[in-house]
Amino acid sequence: MSDAAAPRPGEPTIGERHTPLREQVLDALRSRIINGVYAPGQRLTEERLAEDFGVSRNPVREALRVVQAEGFVLELPRRGVIVASPDPTSMRDLFAVRRRLETLAARQAAERAGPVDIVGLRDLLDGARRGTEVQDFDLVAELNSALHRRIIDIGGNRWLGTLSVSLYRHVEWVFRLGVVDRAPHSWTEHVRLVEAIASGDPEAAEQAAAEHVDAAAAAALPDASAPSPSHDVPGARAPLSPLPDRPA
Repeated sequence: MSDAAAPRPGEPTIGERHTPLREQVLDALRSRIINGVYAPGQRLTEERLAEDFGVSRNPVREALRVVQAEGFVLELPRRGVIVASPDPTSMRDLFAVRRRLETLAARQAAERAGPVDIVGLRDLLDGARRGTEVQDFDLVAELNSALHRRIIDIGGNRWLGTLSVSLYRHVEWVFRLGVVDRAPHSWTEHVRLVEAIASGDPEAAEQAAAEHVDAAAAAALPDASAPSPSHDVPGARAPLSPLPDRPA
């Protein structure tokens, strides 16, 4: 296995878990794209991935079909399969849906959170702060995603939980591409969000969530206005565009 494709510390070896091999390969491939082990624009071949994961080409082929359907890879003429880059149109759509989901999740969490819930959220904030200070941005990204999932769990809306699974894979992917600049700003916004939930004020929590998503959208898409709650979500994709050199 090449150094560039080496698993992160703690990443389970393919075959260790009691789940179908095709699911393990899919999880590992998706994770390495989101984490940046396989970077945007990088060409992926069945042979290379089979070697990386120590498996045959069949489960790799199945995994590539799934991540292509999810938008993580593209198949291009004469180039084959490459890792995709989040583009402006897909990011606008992502932030529009995310805004709807997170404002509702924050409102419901503020209505239902108990003392133990707030302690758990603040623990996640503390971990993200320490990760930012030592520039462990893998940890920051993981804890940020965990914070949002926990807010959804506190709200008790199982449909939000189900709908958020695919969404947050892409949210984390976009965040990781700009994590170095974005992390301190994201932490400050998360503090405001958690304190609004702790206060039991649904309106304040909803507003804090909206401001957090709008700030992330404005930084990731500096030439576009932040998504509004009434934003339609078309399925079109635009040409690729690099992320800005400022908080994302």
